Amino acid sequence: MGIFFRREPLIVRLDESGAEQPALRPPASLWADAFGRLATRSLQIIVVAVLATGLIWLNLQLTLVTIPLVLALIFAAAFAPAMAWMRRAGLPAPLATVISLLAVLVILGAFTWLIVWAVTDQWEDLSRQAQEGFAHLIDWVETLPFAPTPDQLREWAGQLTDFLTSSQFGSSALRGVNAITNFVTGLVLLVTILFFFLKDGPQMWEFVLRPFRGAAYTRARRIGDKTIGTLGSYVRGTALVALVDAVGILIGLLILQVPLAIPLAVLTFLLSFIPIVGAVIGGIIAALVALVSNGWVNALLVVGVVVLVNQLEGNFLQPVLMGRSMRLHSFAILIVLAGGAAVGGILGAVLAVPIAAVVWGAIQVWDGPDRPARWARPRHAIDS
Repeated sequence: MGIFFRREPLIVRLDESGAEQPALRPPASLWADAFGRLATRSLQIIVVAVLATGLIWLNLQLTLVTIPLVLALIFAAAFAPAMAWMRRAGLPAPLATVISLLAVLVILGAFTWLIVWAVTDQWEDLSRQAQEGFAHLIDWVETLPFAPTPDQLREWAGQLTDFLTSSQFGSSALRGVNAITNFVTGLVLLVTILFFFLKDGPQMWEFVLRPFRGAAYTRARRIGDKTIGTLGSYVRGTALVALVDAVGILIGLLILQVPLAIPLAVLTFLLSFIPIVGAVIGGIIAALVALVSNGWVNALLVVGVVVLVNQLEGNFLQPVLMGRSMRLHSFAILIVLAGGAAVGGILGAVLAVPIAAVVWGAIQVWDGPDRPARWARPRHAIDS
């Protein structure tokens, strides 16, 4: 919103002889010209940036609360259609809530078991195979006429090795009494919040909307409905896409007789929750394992399988399962992923895209059910 100033009368100064001297501009008029408006807008941007930074800092200090809250909202949105169906079928709200909560716990338990199994059972072999495959790749690159220097290659290899064996990527993410305590506390808080979201979510949202009246109430309700729909569709669609990716990669690896096929498929499933980047990382690791185990031809075939699965995902699965209206531009996704990873690490990268999708969805219904905010409309829509 712009700031408007009332034009002040011109001030004329007379010298001792009575001649008029150049007028002094009133201080208010200094803010009314183009440069003044630019300064005002810059000041507004600075205030908004400071407030946003403060909110981000506060969330980082309260991650033990904010992360379970966000995850509970995402799970509740994903199970909202199931809750609505059970209530329409006549099930009491407490019973429907318990059934949905047990389903979520079963999914989380299976998800956790897959992670633990993939990490503890064959993680050392997987890491060793990937590192050996990268070493073979370096040996081949050194034969090229435009190859990097050996020092650069060793530095890149060390960085990749550090990443593969880091606490964020390996099994030591939950090491330490403090980390385990925080994890258990967050899990208990997640289950508790999720129970209330499933049972009393609509009533809780109505309580939040009490201060709003008229058009503001209608807009807030519309944005809330869009948020739940966007989160639910995103989570369900991403989970199905990740499952199809994992199954496709698993079938390809089994046909090509690549070792560690099941752990690689599990890793692909987990990494698929990070759009664009996750599938690429999973494919690279699978190709490196195939390279060191079965040779160049097999590794190239694995790359072909990964590219085929990714093309199937991008051109068919995501538009059908998630809807084109929810898809963000790839450039926007990369920027959001980078920001989320910088702020919150791996979990930040996973949550950044659904949060961005929610924000964009709210913008799309800001002025009506199918009417985006004015600045976000195509020019022909504004002119009409």
